Amino acid sequence: MVDVNEQIDGAVAQATKDFALVAEQSSREALVRARNCHLGKEAPLRLMQRTLGSLAPDERKATGSAIQAGLKVIEAQYAQVEAAVEAVELAGQLARETVDVTTDVTLHPRGALHPITALINRMCDVFVAMGWQIAEGPEAEAEWLNFDALNFTPDHPARFLSDTLFLDPPEAHRILRTHTSPVQARTLLTHDLPVYVVAPGKVYRADEYDATHLPVFHQIEGLAVDKGLGMADLKGTLDHLAKAMFGDEVVTRLRPHYFPFTEPSAEVDLRCFVCHGASVGDPAHPCRTCKSEGWIEWGGCGVVNPRVLQAAGIDTEVYSGFAFGMGVDRTVMFRNNASDLRDFVEGDIRFSRQLRGVAR
Repeated sequence: MVDVNEQIDGAVAQATKDFALVAEQSSREALVRARNCHLGKEAPLRLMQRTLGSLAPDERKATGSAIQAGLKVIEAQYAQVEAAVEAVELAGQLARETVDVTTDVTLHPRGALHPITALINRMCDVFVAMGWQIAEGPEAEAEWLNFDALNFTPDHPARFLSDTLFLDPPEAHRILRTHTSPVQARTLLTHDLPVYVVAPGKVYRADEYDATHLPVFHQIEGLAVDKGLGMADLKGTLDHLAKAMFGDEVVTRLRPHYFPFTEPSAEVDLRCFVCHGASVGDPAHPCRTCKSEGWIEWGGCGVVNPRVLQAAGIDTEVYSGFAFGMGVDRTVMFRNNASDLRDFVEGDIRFSRQLRGVAR
């Protein structure tokens, strides 16, 4: 029969051999297996502890002490090997995470702010510098604010499905706004006078998707309501904006037009900044930008119709105002001589990089 002390010595010797092998491998998995084998519930010395109850008291005490001493030796070996494995793992992690500061750095390509976003920011800056405020509103708008509050009659063509995108259910009378003018109506209903605001944002029309039309595009509209405002103030404001956008040499003109929410109304035209009007009547040198007309349509404007002010509860005997609006997308085209509006929405980063800084 094998002596108990020989069994204990054999278990310790086997543990020493296995832990030495783990130290050579420096493997966390091997360390765990060796620990379970020599210190787990089914380890030889753990199994011997379970037999102590069958021994005589004196023999039980001596055998228990010997087993406990063997376990302490194995635990000390395990702690030593575990520290060695952890040191190897830490050294490997540090090596993997080391940054070589002498290596050439490959930079990721720079992004680019979309030219429309950049120009909206620039146009807003022009008005903020004059003391105006920026106003915003929802894109899903009440039909009353989009049309009725702006003096559109119930049978106005702009209300037809061919122009306006209505939202279900029809009885809710909600639409995707066709212009940012409802923001002006909201401002008149919620702000004290005087009011000087610009409203940039997306608008929606049931338009074809082609080189000069998009069903979703951007506008910026301005509204000023104060005592004594008129067409001269409007012209000066538009001239200031035009120079900020196109340079000091730009020439503007107001051409009579009709809008339900302004009276009198006008279209704002810019002297063609490519041919400067020289292509008019010269078939030998046509201008693609202005189509040899000498002028480019930029937007609409006018003195606010008294009915619009009255709908907001404003005394038209005391206050008057002017309003204007133009397409931001078209302004970017004019500034950069772009030929196709679809380039602005196709998502090609090369297009935005090409105009980086130009729209700012």
